[in-house]
Amino acid sequence: MNNQGTGPDLADRIHGGWLGRIAGNMLGKPVEQGEVWTRERIDRYLRKAAALPLTDYLPEPADAADGAVLRPEWRQCVRGRVHGSCRDDDVDYAVLGLHLLETHGFGFSTEQVGDLWLLRLPYLQTFTAERAAYRNLANGLKPPLTATYDNPYQEWIGALIRADVYGWTCPGDPPRAAALARRDAVLSHTGNGVYGAMFAAALISAAFIAPGVRQALEAALAVIPASSRLARTVRRVVSLHETRLPWEETLATVSAETAGLGWIHTVPNAAVLTAGLLYGDDDFTRTIALTVRGGLDTDSNGATAGSVAGVRTGAAAVPDQWKDPLEDTVRSAVFGFDGVRISALAERTLRLASPPP
Repeated sequence: MNNQGTGPDLADRIHGGWLGRIAGNMLGKPVEQGEVWTRERIDRYLRKAAALPLTDYLPEPADAADGAVLRPEWRQCVRGRVHGSCRDDDVDYAVLGLHLLETHGFGFSTEQVGDLWLLRLPYLQTFTAERAAYRNLANGLKPPLTATYDNPYQEWIGALIRADVYGWTCPGDPPRAAALARRDAVLSHTGNGVYGAMFAAALISAAFIAPGVRQALEAALAVIPASSRLARTVRRVVSLHETRLPWEETLATVSAETAGLGWIHTVPNAAVLTAGLLYGDDDFTRTIALTVRGGLDTDSNGATAGSVAGVRTGAAAVPDQWKDPLEDTVRSAVFGFDGVRISALAERTLRLASPPP
């Protein structure tokens, strides 16, 4: 691996990770409803608006029927209407993770993650496993019981979306990034839910120094159990990509093999993410566009793909159509952070980051 992340370049890459996460989240947000917005329906929507290939934020709906089933926030997320980021949990948790490291350092405990949720995060802005864990915290339960008591969402994608900051602050050190993400994830998740967070943190960490996305994926696979459903599914996507199977056929194959897990489960979403990264071939726009077109939890997958792609390319090289409409501004439900500058978040993250090896 070559050392690409020293000096100002590290600052640019961390800033790129933040921009990519927010842009990818905004791209996927209008169609975040996996059972409604299938891969085929998303492409039909884009074709109607003459927006394939997808090279910008989603177009406005071409007909009222489509508009009626978009997420209600779509009016602030489609091209021409984006003025700063929308509030979203996929960005809130990156902000909260940064605050956690600033407050408690890298020796933070799982209990301190929970305390910070109760202090800084409104209950109604949590969902699925996070809401179950929040309720358990409020009722006086302690980790790891917070993850297992009355929580049917333990392997869903929530912990994965909280992992980016651990990758950004541990550039080139995937095992350390994964260990931090695990300590956070066990508050609310078990099994593949925890492995997803470890995988994402390691993937983003490796993206700083890996010669290509394939090598970054290999580094991420190395931190989770090889026999886990998550690892087997990611490897399956890698092997199908190696056979030069078209992107659509790869996703159709893996979708059939993971049928029944649900559209917010970590495993099928990791497949969509992996395919977007591999077939995106280190092109920022192609990576987030393919990932969102892959369906399922579109805003979460778009955000993680954007984070990886942004680290790979750096902020300066993120295309203007993605970063300019964000107006360097984040809307956030995290207490004390609404309206913060993206560039300020990146600078604060850089202060915590260790230089890559």
